Amino acid sequence: MELRNLILVSLRSSYILCLIHIALLFRSTYAADPTANFDLEYSYITVSPLGVSQQVIAVNGKFPGPILNVTTNYNVVVNVKNKLDETLLVTWSGVQMRRVSWQDGVLGTNCPIPAKGSWTYQFQVKDQIGSFFYFPSLNFQKASGGFGPLIITNRVIIPLPFAIPDGDIVLMIGDWYTRNHMELRTALDDGKDLGMPDGVLINGKGPYRYNTSLVPDNIAYETINVEPGKAYRIRVHNVGVSTCLNFRIQNHNLLLAETEGYYTSQQNYSSVDIHVGQSYSFLVTMDQNASSDYYIVASARFVNQTVWQRVTGVAILHYSNSKGKASGPLPDATNDVYDTSYAINQAMSIRQNVTASGARPNPQGSFHYGSINVTNTYILQSLPPTVIDGKVRATFNGISFVQPDTPIRLADKFNVKGAYKADFPSKPLSGPARMDRSVINGTYKGFIEIIVQNNDTVVQSFHMDGYSFFVVGMSYGIWTENNRGSYNRWDAISRSTTQVFPGGWTAVLVSLDNSGAWNLRAENLDRWYLGQETYIRIVNQDEDNTTEFGAPDNVLYCGALSSMQKRTQHSNSPLSTTLFGQASMYFMPLFAGLLMLL
Repeated sequence: MELRNLILVSLRSSYILCLIHIALLFRSTYAADPTANFDLEYSYITVSPLGVSQQVIAVNGKFPGPILNVTTNYNVVVNVKNKLDETLLVTWSGVQMRRVSWQDGVLGTNCPIPAKGSWTYQFQVKDQIGSFFYFPSLNFQKASGGFGPLIITNRVIIPLPFAIPDGDIVLMIGDWYTRNHMELRTALDDGKDLGMPDGVLINGKGPYRYNTSLVPDNIAYETINVEPGKAYRIRVHNVGVSTCLNFRIQNHNLLLAETEGYYTSQQNYSSVDIHVGQSYSFLVTMDQNASSDYYIVASARFVNQTVWQRVTGVAILHYSNSKGKASGPLPDATNDVYDTSYAINQAMSIRQNVTASGARPNPQGSFHYGSINVTNTYILQSLPPTVIDGKVRATFNGISFVQPDTPIRLADKFNVKGAYKADFPSKPLSGPARMDRSVINGTYKGFIEIIVQNNDTVVQSFHMDGYSFFVVGMSYGIWTENNRGSYNRWDAISRSTTQVFPGGWTAVLVSLDNSGAWNLRAENLDRWYLGQETYIRIVNQDEDNTTEFGAPDNVLYCGALSSMQKRTQHSNSPLSTTLFGQASMYFMPLFAGLLMLL
């Protein structure tokens, strides 16, 4: 009996020491990283950005929503309160949430936050810098607002590859309809095209009245106040529905410095095409004589300019010593109606700065991506919307995606059969288009090539959640293997959203080093809503609980697991619950062994 007691005392002591060791391990791993806490309340407000009173989605009573400003490696906790009358999810465009696709905020990874409910997002912006934004991903809600900027700044020990700007300015541009998102999605459900937008907003405001016949009186417009001789970092996000916008500032050069988290080779542009979902940082020096204010313009591209004259956003750049208001015609956008190569040449001129440090205290380099062997190639073909089972739908490779009732990794965790099928084709199907829940079964640590072949009639944006990819090639025509000879294999820009021109293709390379289930989609909101998306499921078969965090304690349940959902709430200590979930993987075998001996 005494021997048994001695053994138990020894086991208890060993167990306690093991707990202390693991606690210290987790503390040393995460305690040094600060936490940034935010509360975002989604509600409806009434505004008139284009002179017509309409209901929009506000965040904390603001349209657009507030700036979320954090520093690289911060732990981010966002408490979202949904005061809308429908379900909600918030996604984080361009943010590479490492090992936590549970926080991605799209239906394939999260159950929706119910109306009048709340939920806490928790993730770390590990080794990231740059300009991003958040927006609602469900129910076409982004067309009514709900978006806002997310800025991830360098740690002070990491030098910028340019002089520290005198100020930081955010511009959220996008096409806009005076119909709200519910009316727009009803039109799509009825098989109708959305038609021409009613205008372009800049920071939620309509155009300055540069033309009395095109712009009504008494429309509020955005004014950016600057000091002469100073340099500013201007972050521009296209948060619109489906229109590429040409961005320019009258008489000022745009020195491109960063896009979606990566520093670029610094080049001057007079104007830049910014496609739906894309983000850019420009360095702009206020070097003009301020004889008057200057126009900031965002105008529609790749459309009939004569018909689309009203689809133009105009803000004002106001020097503190300005002598008068801006007047006269707007500065011209690029006129390349008969030179379709211009847009592609500009896109491919955006290169990565391979000598600059990114989020780490050493030059990031090209990662030698051009010499890595490709393990799989996927050709994603988009066609104009077609009728499938009596509904107008959009497709990739002949499949229009149907959202799973149970999110993918949640279905994996609880062995829910039939939630999805890991059989997405690597090239276009030859048979009739169909609706399905097909996803790509990715190989962890694989290095894949994705060709997006746009056989639709409109320019599109292609986006990948959880990752950045190298944009190595872009052209018109049908992609063939011979096109690989034209790839940029040294300094291609790394980003999360790229354009694909109608009748053309874009090639990207990406390393699958982030476990989880990640959304691949058309960023054009109408095509996305109609099913032009899939997911790539990446699971480490040698899982040791370090390449992907488990489901957080506040995970929402839906679909086949609806009965497990009790209530939605904020997590009291969300980061610690995630970490405890990981630590429990180690604790439980110890508990079991101890109990067996008692």
